[in-house]
Amino acid sequence: MTLFDLTGQVAVVTGSSRGIGRAIAERLAEHGARVVISSRKQEACEEVASEINAKYGAGRALAVAASISSKEALHALVEKTMQAFGRIDTLVCNAASNPYYGPMAKISDDQFRKIMDNNVLSNHWLISMCVPQMMELKSGSVVIVSSVGGLKGSTTIGAYCVSKAADMQLARNLAHEYGPHGVRVNCIAPGLIRTDFAKALWEDPARLELVNKQVPLRRIGEPDEIAGAAVFLASKAGSFVTGTTIVCDGGATI
Repeated sequence: MTLFDLTGQVAVVTGSSRGIGRAIAERLAEHGARVVISSRKQEACEEVASEINAKYGAGRALAVAASISSKEALHALVEKTMQAFGRIDTLVCNAASNPYYGPMAKISDDQFRKIMDNNVLSNHWLISMCVPQMMELKSGSVVIVSSVGGLKGSTTIGAYCVSKAADMQLARNLAHEYGPHGVRVNCIAPGLIRTDFAKALWEDPARLELVNKQVPLRRIGEPDEIAGAAVFLASKAGSFVTGTTIVCDGGATI
């Protein structure tokens, strides 16, 4: 047994068919957890689950497609997880959306609502669905993948930044509510990571060079560099950490 041993745990990770979510799911499985892979498309989920099962043994990963915009789909995700594994020890709310780049004055109401619904309200829904059985176990870890955008301003992704700041406050509120029941709630705030989701921010070489010059480590991050924080928060190593935000950004916000 080690501080990072997750043997016996069950972890649900949204948006885990690629990028940061996939890296988190793979590392949780590596450390012993059974993982539920979830994103919008079942085929994409199946592909990741199959690879994890092939690497770590049959039954280690389950694929359950669910759109975070659908409360009914999230209910089904929780129900299928409970039917398959009987418990949820760690929930990683990673899935998010950002349909708009530009000044906030020009964002449509529908775009703003979609960002807030998918990045904040859906997290509230899913956490509320998973936490009751964690409270019965008197143990559990909820991890919201926020962003350093929630800690600073932006002229291009302002509404997204608003939603990510709200996620940090959601974690603080719920840490107070659920702490007496042994359930911890935290955020991870990645900086710019080389994912398809953030491609618009790093695919231009000139822009990437400018970004790299502003980061103490002189580079953007890779998805796997966020996974360790999630393993820490899910494990005994993070057992006295709640209501906080772990920044993983190469030093960009300092």
